[in-house]
Amino acid sequence: MKKIVGITMGDPAGIGPEISLKAFAKPALYDKCRPLLVGDKSVVDYYLAKHPELALEVNTISQPKEGRFTFGTIDLIDLKIVDMATFQIGEVSHVGGDAAFQYVKKVIELALAKEIDATVTNPLNKEAMNAAGHHYAGHTEIYADLTGTDKYTMMLADGNLRVVHVSTHVSLREACDRATKERVLDVIRIADQACKDLGIENPRVAVAGLNPHCGENGLFGREEIDEINPAVEAAKAEGINVFGSLPADTLFSKANGGMYDIVVAMYHDQGHIPLKLLGFVYDQEAQNWKAVQGVNITLNLPIIRTSVDHGTAFDQAGKWTASEASLENAIDYAIQLAEHSK
Repeated sequence: MKKIVGITMGDPAGIGPEISLKAFAKPALYDKCRPLLVGDKSVVDYYLAKHPELALEVNTISQPKEGRFTFGTIDLIDLKIVDMATFQIGEVSHVGGDAAFQYVKKVIELALAKEIDATVTNPLNKEAMNAAGHHYAGHTEIYADLTGTDKYTMMLADGNLRVVHVSTHVSLREACDRATKERVLDVIRIADQACKDLGIENPRVAVAGLNPHCGENGLFGREEIDEINPAVEAAKAEGINVFGSLPADTLFSKANGGMYDIVVAMYHDQGHIPLKLLGFVYDQEAQNWKAVQGVNITLNLPIIRTSVDHGTAFDQAGKWTASEASLENAIDYAIQLAEHSK
């Protein structure tokens, strides 16, 4: 049986609804999985009325087993939060923030109940979500909290390049403090298992240094000597095929070329910048994005979660110019993880 993939609409004021409909309008999606959208019917109806060329029908359901999962039909769990008669596209609002959070909460509940095989999230706006009273730094923290997960990390992926993070949504100063032997070792273990979950039998895990040139033997800092390298040695003792610490300024190019299967980055931007340099392509002449690709995956959860690797793009919302490529990549990764899950 094809896997059931629950897809959140994201903040309805952003591009999530648009890219969702564009993905559902392709027969290839139904060849790969049984897709289920969690959101608001009023939002879907609004966009379908503006774009009748999609020729999509909405099948409103209350539980996944009621889905038809046939091309031409969007199986939708309607949470009835947004009224498009008063809702403003492209603006931060507590309504949009609450809706985005409730969509995520619903797919987590469905996955924990094993009614769906994987979850895929469209972008939410952190300001809007917090204005609605849901105080989280982002999707990763929501999933960790609602699934009761203590040890987790974010993985970004695009093509050959996969990156996991020792820390993400904290200040750079705090990120340095979080690069401890215990945390680095945990993330190495998670990275190794993530690759195995993707079907890579003997993953090559590369660990980036925190400091320039990995500290030059203590000249530029001792984090590699005191924390990171001991974590690498401990992982090797456990049988993990791990390398490091390695200078970050060349490591990502090597990983993208196929030398390593996954990179352990020490902080948010160290991992995000190389991924987005590859996946995000801006056309200055056309004044738009030619490509927005990449996948965000939360690892070590009891359920599968993948996501687009971009934001809500409020400035682009409603213009029907957003690319669904990142969402399609996220769905592909979710299916791959579901098919290899035990």
